[in-house]
Amino acid sequence: MKSVTIADYGVGNLSSVARAIEHCGATAKITSDPKEIALAERFILPGVGAFGDGMAGLSSSGIKESIFEFAQTGRPLLGICLGMQMLMDSSEEFGFHQGLGLIKGTCKPINATALNGEHLKVPHIGWNELIKPAPTSNWEKTVFKFIEPGEEAYFVHSWMVEPNDPSVLLSVAEYGGHMITAAIHKDQFTGCQFHPEKSGPTGLKIIKAFIDT
Repeated sequence: MKSVTIADYGVGNLSSVARAIEHCGATAKITSDPKEIALAERFILPGVGAFGDGMAGLSSSGIKESIFEFAQTGRPLLGICLGMQMLMDSSEEFGFHQGLGLIKGTCKPINATALNGEHLKVPHIGWNELIKPAPTSNWEKTVFKFIEPGEEAYFVHSWMVEPNDPSVLLSVAEYGGHMITAAIHKDQFTGCQFHPEKSGPTGLKIIKAFIDT
């Protein structure tokens, strides 16, 4: 049976992620042991809350270095919500913070003003359609391989990822007329700003595809 290791560094709804993995037919292991993470078959970096707190938790637990070790293996890694944001170089949330730098880019606040001038609620909470960033975007060999454009996922966030290279954009979502990054993909690294474990059948298809990689 395939296995997925989930990082426990004091930030994130780990039990929901584990249940979703098990529902999709894999074994879920929640751990704070850096050695287990470095040797994982597949790895999920979850997270909720502030970027700086998340990075501090990874550093103090010793997990940060084990993520770099895991990244060198070429095995698949999935970052969820804050976990996706921490894959980037940096964030401006409550000051400047360095990220893991596995994907080039930064995190910036969601625009609180819609294109029509209306005020937008931040944090952005709710269901949004998953959109291809370009008509030529190909989801076939990614965790979106079972997803059709227009399916909805559940978001809860105040900050958004801005990758340096637009080609790493896997999906976007529309909020107040603005396009925000919903998912990114580069090499073996994938990030979802939304919560697949809370996104019903659509989220389970994404987790199933991750397990299949």
